[in-house]
Amino acid sequence: MNVYKKLSLKLVQSFIVLYALTLFSQSIIKGEINDNLGNPLPGVSIIVEGTTNGTETDFDGKYVINVKKANAILVFSYLGFETKKVKVGNQKIINVILKESADQLDEVQIVAFSKQKKTSVIGSVTSIKVTDLKQPTANITNSLAGQISGLISYQRSGEPGADNAAFFIRGVTTFGFNNSPLILLDGLQITTDDLARLEPDNIASFSIMKDATATSLYGARGANGVVLVTTKEGKKGKAKVSIRYENSISAPSQVNDFLGAVDYMELYNRAQRMRDPSATLLYSKQKIEGTRNGLDSNIYPDVNWHKELFKDFTLNRRFNVNINGGGEVAQYYLSVTSANETGLLKVDPLNNFNNNIDINRSNLRANININLTKTTKVAAKFYSLFERYNGPVVSASDIFYQVSQANPANFPKTYEPDAATQNFNHTLF
Repeated sequence: MNVYKKLSLKLVQSFIVLYALTLFSQSIIKGEINDNLGNPLPGVSIIVEGTTNGTETDFDGKYVINVKKANAILVFSYLGFETKKVKVGNQKIINVILKESADQLDEVQIVAFSKQKKTSVIGSVTSIKVTDLKQPTANITNSLAGQISGLISYQRSGEPGADNAAFFIRGVTTFGFNNSPLILLDGLQITTDDLARLEPDNIASFSIMKDATATSLYGARGANGVVLVTTKEGKKGKAKVSIRYENSISAPSQVNDFLGAVDYMELYNRAQRMRDPSATLLYSKQKIEGTRNGLDSNIYPDVNWHKELFKDFTLNRRFNVNINGGGEVAQYYLSVTSANETGLLKVDPLNNFNNNIDINRSNLRANININLTKTTKVAAKFYSLFERYNGPVVSASDIFYQVSQANPANFPKTYEPDAATQNFNHTLF
C-alpha cells in the first residue's frame, strides 16, 4: 500500500509541475500591422496555426495575443492582402507589413469615389483583369469584346488611327447626341478616344457598372453604364523598373477576289448584248486576245489594283518602360510609352513621298503621392500625349472602294518611260 501511495503522490506532483510549466511557458506577443505604405490595418486576423487561438488588430493596427509554444507560428490574413506566416521563437514584439495580393484584387470593388467589399455591392459591377487587356493591339477598346457579359462591342474599321471600337453596356437607354457610356479615368471624365490611347501597362483596375443601382451616384449621365479606370500609383520601397517591348503583325482576315482584265471585258460585253443584242461591244476581240496573250502592257493592260496598292501585312511595334517606388513621404509612378503603327498601302519606290499611313505616338505619365501628415495626402497626376500622323487625305475605306470600282483593263498602273521621259525621277502616271 505504501508503494502505491508513493507512486500516486509522484504522479500528482508531476502533473502539478507540468501544469505550472505550461502556465509559465505562455508568452504575450504584441505588435503592429501596416500595409506597404505604412498605413495601419484594422481588423487583420491573427491566428496561431493549428489552433483556434486568435485575435485581430484594433483601429490603429495593433494586437496582443497569448502564445503557449515557442515554436508556434502566427498567421496574419487580411482581405486583399497576401497571407503571411511568422514563427514566434524568442520574439516578444512582432511587427508585420502585408503586401497587396494581385489574386485578391477582385474582392475589392471600386464604386463611384470610394472602395467597397465586393460582397456588399448590390448593383451589377464587373471587373476585367488587366492581364486580359494586354493584347496585340495598340487600341485598348479593341480588347473589350468578349471580356464582359452584357457589353456589345463592334469595330467598323481597322485603319490605324481610326480603329476605335464602339461599345454599349446592356444596349442604349437614351436618345440624342450622347448615348455612349460614361468613362472615368481616376475620377475624371474622358472620351472614347482618350480611352483608346491608354496603355494596359499603366492600368491598375478596370471596372464596368451596368445597372441603375450601380450608376445611381452619377445621375443621368450614367444611364448608359459607367466605365471606371484607375491608373497605377507608386508604392513604398526600392525603385522597380518594368519594360515591355512587342512587335505584332496586322493583316486582313479575308481579301476579296477581283476579276482579271480578260474576264472583266468578256462579262462586260456579254452584259451589253443581254440588254441590247444589236449594241456595239465596248471591248473588241483584238483587245481581249491581246490582253490574254500578255502583249504590250501599255496597250493591253491587266492590273490587279488591290495587289498593286495594298500589302499583305504590316508590322507594328510598341514599347513601354515604367518605374515606381518611394519612401515614407512620397511615392511615384513614372511611365513612358512609344508606339508605331503603319497601314497596308504600298509605297512605290519611284515616289518622292510616303503615301502610306504612319503613326508615331508617345505617352508620358507621372503619378505622385505625397503624405503631408498621417491623415492628409496629396496626389498629382500628369499625362501627355504626342502624336504624329502621316497618311493619305482620304480614308482607307474610300481607297478600298475606289479599288473595287477600278477597271483592270482601261489603263496600266504606270507607263514605261520613253526617250522624252527616261530621265524623269518620278512615277509616270
